[in-house]
Amino acid sequence: MFGVDLPTIWFVIIAFLFAGYFLLEGFDFGVGMLLPLAGKDESRRAAMVRTIGPVWDGNEVWLITAGGALFAAFPAWYADMFSGYYLPLFLILAALIVRVVGLEWRSKVDTARWRSWCDAGIIIGSWAPPILWGVAMGNLIRGVPDNAGAVYPLFNLFGILGAAAFVTVFLVHGITFLRLKTAGALRNELARYVLAPTVAAVVLGGGWVVWMQLSYGKTWTWIATVVVLAGMIIAAVAARAQRDGIAFVATSAAVLAMSVAIFGSLFPRLWPGLDVYSAASSHYTLVILTWAAAIGAPAVMAYQGWTYWVFRKRVTAEPVAADAAY
Repeated sequence: MFGVDLPTIWFVIIAFLFAGYFLLEGFDFGVGMLLPLAGKDESRRAAMVRTIGPVWDGNEVWLITAGGALFAAFPAWYADMFSGYYLPLFLILAALIVRVVGLEWRSKVDTARWRSWCDAGIIIGSWAPPILWGVAMGNLIRGVPDNAGAVYPLFNLFGILGAAAFVTVFLVHGITFLRLKTAGALRNELARYVLAPTVAAVVLGGGWVVWMQLSYGKTWTWIATVVVLAGMIIAAVAARAQRDGIAFVATSAAVLAMSVAIFGSLFPRLWPGLDVYSAASSHYTLVILTWAAAIGAPAVMAYQGWTYWVFRKRVTAEPVAADAAY
């Protein structure tokens, strides 16, 4: 099909789904990570949560779809990942559940104590997944150790730097998203949080991507490596110039480019002793999946784009007299 074999096409589709997940959930995680820093009072915290309120659950659908596509198109890879990465993936899912509870239940009880517990869930559920995803992706690229299920072998230098890359890049992505989606004092205050995370993202995120490129990359993935570095630098310059749209586009490009670098470096090897071709489902299964994706994916993406358009207006932090009583 189109001169490219179906296993390769489906590897690209899965890479696209994970890239979409990192792009959209990346700024969700960034907002949650910023909650204890920029959320100085209830009005600011509530405004920050409202920026992602209408879209965060739709963003998580990308992960569910990626997992389903992985199971259908590459069942052997799916089986190896969910056995070898059982504990890390369980911790990611547990953190996401805690975050969901915090986001969904935050407004159910009007007391400061209740909101503080929900905020803690949002913060924990926003910090843990980027750390674990960075470690997991780093070890996928370098080669998963035999005892990966024990977690601690995954925390090697390359995996730890991967975690730092995901955290810092998502943090900057969250800042640019918040500045794009907020107005007034909150947006102005966010300017003070741009420089340090951006420098960290260039050093740690850029350093990890360069290491990945030099050790595991292909010739063409140098383009993605350059885009990651350029995106972070352009975002910092644009944010200081009050060009919120350009800053957010730049961090979005950096997140997408980092995803391209990861999956480009991974291809065609998926797991020790397993590559794209040996892990793929039968040709007939892949043909059916391809038709289903061609019909369903555009409709889903159009609906999600419409959701972002409907909720495109900026959010302001309305002043409150005092927090509700404990």
